[in-house]
Amino acid sequence: MLQIKGENHDLNIESRLDRVSLYGSVDITRDQEGLAQALRLKVVVDGMVSALSEEQGRGVLIDKVVSVAGNLVVNPL
Repeated sequence: MLQIKGENHDLNIESRLDRVSLYGSVDITRDQEGLAQALRLKVVVDGMVSALSEEQGRGVLIDKVVSVAGNLVVNPL
């Protein structure tokens, strides 16, 4: 998991087998720190686009990932 940390926020980027999950928040401010955060985020997104494009070029990128429902667990609280 990668985190882009800010003063009062974190953006978490988690690579899984069939998807990349982004959750949390990040403020991209109009200053040097905001530029640095935007560039870190761009590196991650560019990497995802590159990997997906490469799979598409090889003809192995599927049309749609099908999510499988998990087991329902009763909340004990």
